[in-house]
Amino acid sequence: MEATVKSANRWKKILLGVLAAVLALLLILVIAVFALWHNEIFSLASMKLLRERDDAHLDGAVYIMDVKGGFYLDDFVAQGGASSDSELIDFITGKITKGLIQMNISESEIACSSFTAETPEGDRLFARNYDFSKTNTCIVRTQANKGRHASISTVDLQFLGLDVNQDVTGLANQITCLAVPYIPLDGINDAGVACGIYMTYQGGDAVPTDQQTDWPDLTSTTLLRLILDYADSVEEAVEIASNYDLHDSAKTSYHYMVVDASGRSAILEWVGETNSTDTDGTKRELVVTYNDEDSHIGEAEAASDFQWVTNFIVQPGYYGADGEKKGYDRYQRIGQELALCNGVVEDEQAAMDILAIVGRRTWNNDDGNGCTVHSAVYNLTDKSVLWVPNEHYGENGAVFRFELGR
Repeated sequence: MEATVKSANRWKKILLGVLAAVLALLLILVIAVFALWHNEIFSLASMKLLRERDDAHLDGAVYIMDVKGGFYLDDFVAQGGASSDSELIDFITGKITKGLIQMNISESEIACSSFTAETPEGDRLFARNYDFSKTNTCIVRTQANKGRHASISTVDLQFLGLDVNQDVTGLANQITCLAVPYIPLDGINDAGVACGIYMTYQGGDAVPTDQQTDWPDLTSTTLLRLILDYADSVEEAVEIASNYDLHDSAKTSYHYMVVDASGRSAILEWVGETNSTDTDGTKRELVVTYNDEDSHIGEAEAASDFQWVTNFIVQPGYYGADGEKKGYDRYQRIGQELALCNGVVEDEQAAMDILAIVGRRTWNNDDGNGCTVHSAVYNLTDKSVLWVPNEHYGENGAVFRFELGR
C-alpha cells in the first residue's frame, strides 16, 4: 500500500512538473509573440466598424484603425523604398507578418476631384472626392513617431485584395489590414499638410510613370505616406517628391495635390512630351504647379489663389483637345463654384456641398466610375476632417468628424 502511494505521488510530481514546464513554455511564447507583435496586436484590437455595407446603394463598409508604433516606415526609407508594388508587398509581408501571411495590391481605375478653399475666419481647407466603385474603406490614424507626424488618412481596402462584397472578417483578412499605412489615398498630418492622389490616364491611356535614375524609389501611395509623415509644408512635400524616383502603382498613372495651413498648394505631375507621345514612363520628369504661379494654366486659374484638380494633366499643350481630358467636365464645374465665392466658403459643410455637386451617383459620368466612395474636407488650420461615405451627405450616422490628437 505504501509503495502504491509513493508511486502515485511520484507520478503526480512528474505530471505537475510537466504541466509547469508546458505553462512556462506557453508563457515564454506569449511574451515572445507580444514582444514581436505588440504594436500590431494593439492596432488590430483598435479596428472597428463605423458603418455597415449597403449593397443596394453600392456602399462598402467603413472601418477605423488606430495604428500603433512606427509600422516599420523608418526601415522602408532606410532600404531605399520600393520600385514596384511587388517589392512593397514583399517588404510589408516580411516586416508585419514575418512572412506568415502573403499580402497583395490590386489594380484599379479611379477618378477623383479636389480643391482648396478657405473660410471667412481664415481656416484653410482641402476638399476631396474619391470616385471609384463599391469598396470597403478604412480611416487610418497613425501616431507621431520618432520625429514623424501623426496623421489621419483614408484607405481603399480593395487595394489589399479584400473582397468588396464581404465584410472584413477573419483573422487573416484583419491581419492584411495592418498594411493600411502604406496605401493612403488622401490625408492630413499634425503640421497641417494634406495631400491627395488622382489618376491621370497619361500616354493616351494610363501608362505608369517609372523613373529610372539613381534616386531611391517610391510607389504611388508610399510617396503620399512619406509626405504625411515627414512634410511640414508644401515646399518640404515637393522636396520629398523631388528626391525619389516615382513608380506608379497598379499599372496606371497619377498626379497629386498637396496643401498646407499657410494656404500654399501645388499640383505635382510627372510628364514627358504630349499625351499622345508620353508613352515611356521612364522619361517623365516632375513638374510642380503652385497656386500662386499657375497663370500659364488658364485665365480662371490665374485669377484665383485656389487650386482644383481632377484626372488630367494640367500642363498647357499636353493634350490636343479638351475632349482628351478625363474629368474636364468636373474640373470646369468645380472652378465655376469656386469663382462664385472667390474660394471663400462659409465652413467645411459648404465645401462638402461643392463635393456633393460632382458626386458620381448623380453626376453625368464621363467614365466607368459609378460611385463616390468617400468625400473629405480637411481643415488644415485646426487639423481635422469632415468625412462622409458614399454620398450620404447630411444623413444622421453618416457624417463623421475626426481630429488629430483626439
